[in-house]
Amino acid sequence: QVRLVESGGGLVQAGGSLRLSCTASGRTFSNYVMGWFRQAPGKEREFVAGINWSGSTTYYTDSEKGRFTIFRDIAKNTVYLQMNSLSPEDTAIYYCAADPPPYHSGNRLSLLSGYDYWGQGTQVTVSS
Repeated sequence: QVRLVESGGGLVQAGGSLRLSCTASGRTFSNYVMGWFRQAPGKEREFVAGINWSGSTTYYTDSEKGRFTIFRDIAKNTVYLQMNSLSPEDTAIYYCAADPPPYHSGNRLSLLSGYDYWGQGTQVTVSS
Protein backbone atom coordinates (compact mmCIF):
# COMPACT_ATOMS: atom_id res chain seq x y z
CA GLN A 1 0.00 0.00 0.00
CA VAL A 2 1.28 3.44 -0.93
CA ARG A 3 0.93 6.29 1.55
CA LEU A 4 1.23 9.85 0.29
CA VAL A 5 1.86 12.81 2.56
CA GLU A 6 1.70 16.37 1.26
CA SER A 7 3.34 19.38 2.86
CA GLY A 8 4.30 22.94 2.03
CA GLY A 9 0.91 24.60 1.90
CA GLY A 10 0.16 27.84 3.66
CA LEU A 11 -0.89 31.45 3.32
CA VAL A 12 0.82 33.59 0.71
CA GLN A 13 0.13 36.95 -0.88
CA ALA A 14 -0.86 37.27 -4.51
CA GLY A 15 2.20 37.13 -6.71
CA GLY A 16 4.05 34.94 -4.25
CA SER A 17 5.34 31.40 -4.51
CA LEU A 18 5.00 28.10 -2.69
CA ARG A 19 6.55 24.69 -3.17
CA LEU A 20 4.44 21.69 -2.30
CA SER A 21 5.98 18.32 -1.55
CA CYS A 22 4.47 14.87 -1.62
CA THR A 23 6.44 12.00 -0.12
CA ALA A 24 5.46 8.42 -0.76
CA SER A 25 6.03 5.45 1.49
CA GLY A 26 4.99 1.84 1.62
CA ARG A 27 6.15 0.80 -1.81
CA THR A 28 8.59 1.91 -4.41
CA PHE A 29 6.88 4.53 -6.48
CA SER A 30 9.65 5.08 -9.01
CA ASN A 31 7.46 3.65 -11.77
CA TYR A 32 4.26 5.45 -10.77
CA VAL A 33 2.67 8.33 -12.60
CA MET A 34 2.19 11.17 -10.15
CA GLY A 35 -0.31 13.99 -10.27
CA TRP A 36 -1.35 17.10 -8.40
CA PHE A 37 -5.01 18.04 -8.11
CA ARG A 38 -6.82 20.77 -6.23
CA GLN A 39 -10.26 21.39 -4.87
CA ALA A 40 -11.62 24.82 -4.07
CA PRO A 41 -14.64 25.30 -1.80
CA GLY A 42 -17.83 24.37 -3.58
CA LYS A 43 -16.01 23.09 -6.64
CA GLU A 44 -15.02 19.71 -7.97
CA ARG A 45 -11.51 18.39 -7.65
CA GLU A 46 -9.52 19.31 -10.74
CA PHE A 47 -6.25 18.32 -12.37
CA VAL A 48 -3.31 20.67 -11.95
CA ALA A 49 -0.21 18.84 -13.17
CA GLY A 50 1.09 15.35 -13.88
CA ILE A 51 4.46 13.71 -14.40
CA ASN A 52 5.33 10.35 -15.86
CA TRP A 53 7.33 7.72 -14.06
CA SER A 54 10.72 8.86 -15.35
CA GLY A 55 10.08 12.57 -15.00
CA SER A 56 10.68 13.12 -18.70
CA THR A 57 7.11 14.17 -19.51
CA THR A 58 4.88 16.64 -17.70
CA TYR A 59 1.39 17.98 -18.30
CA TYR A 60 -0.41 21.05 -17.02
CA THR A 61 -3.69 22.75 -17.53
CA ASP A 62 -3.52 25.96 -19.55
CA SER A 63 -3.99 28.18 -16.49
CA GLU A 64 -1.00 26.63 -14.72
CA LYS A 65 1.34 26.33 -17.65
CA GLY A 66 4.28 28.68 -17.17
CA ARG A 67 3.45 29.32 -13.51
CA PHE A 68 3.60 25.83 -12.01
CA THR A 69 6.30 23.19 -12.35
CA ILE A 70 5.98 19.55 -11.35
CA PHE A 71 9.13 17.51 -10.81
CA ARG A 72 10.18 14.46 -8.88
CA ASP A 73 13.14 13.14 -6.94
CA ILE A 74 12.95 9.37 -7.22
CA ALA A 75 15.71 8.83 -4.68
CA LYS A 76 13.66 10.74 -2.11
CA ASN A 77 10.32 9.22 -3.18
CA THR A 78 9.06 12.77 -3.47
CA VAL A 79 7.20 14.76 -6.09
CA TYR A 80 7.06 18.54 -5.95
CA LEU A 81 4.84 21.29 -7.26
CA GLN A 82 6.55 24.65 -7.56
CA MET A 83 3.91 27.35 -7.79
CA ASN A 84 4.82 30.90 -8.84
CA SER A 85 2.79 34.02 -9.53
CA LEU A 86 -0.01 32.78 -7.32
CA SER A 87 -3.39 34.43 -7.45
CA PRO A 88 -6.44 34.17 -5.17
CA GLU A 89 -7.98 31.85 -7.77
CA ASP A 90 -5.33 29.29 -6.82
CA THR A 91 -6.73 29.00 -3.30
CA ALA A 92 -7.68 25.37 -2.71
CA ILE A 93 -6.73 22.16 -1.01
CA TYR A 94 -3.99 20.54 -3.07
CA TYR A 95 -3.76 16.77 -3.30
CA CYS A 96 -1.10 14.55 -4.75
CA ALA A 97 -2.02 11.22 -6.27
CA ALA A 98 -0.29 8.12 -7.59
CA ASP A 99 -1.16 5.97 -10.58
CA PRO A 100 0.68 2.62 -10.68
CA PRO A 101 1.26 0.49 -13.75
CA PRO A 102 -0.49 -0.27 -16.05
CA TYR A 103 -1.57 3.38 -15.67
CA HIS A 104 -5.13 4.63 -15.98
CA SER A 105 -4.68 8.38 -15.72
CA GLY A 106 -4.97 8.93 -19.46
CA ASN A 107 -2.73 10.28 -22.18
CA ARG A 108 -2.34 13.62 -20.39
CA LEU A 109 -2.25 12.07 -16.90
CA SER A 110 -5.31 14.12 -15.97
CA LEU A 111 -8.00 11.52 -15.29
CA LEU A 112 -8.88 11.78 -11.62
CA SER A 113 -10.50 8.35 -11.64
CA GLY A 114 -7.27 6.81 -12.89
CA TYR A 115 -5.30 7.49 -9.72
CA ASP A 116 -5.35 4.77 -7.07
CA TYR A 117 -3.68 6.53 -4.15
CA TRP A 118 -4.30 9.96 -2.67
CA GLY A 119 -2.78 12.09 0.02
CA GLN A 120 -4.76 13.92 2.66
CA GLY A 121 -4.24 17.31 1.04
CA THR A 122 -2.56 20.55 1.99
CA GLN A 123 -4.28 23.93 2.13
CA VAL A 124 -3.04 26.75 -0.06
CA THR A 125 -4.53 30.18 0.55
CA VAL A 126 -3.60 33.16 -1.59
CA SER A 127 -4.61 36.58 -0.29
CA SER A 128 -5.23 39.55 -2.55
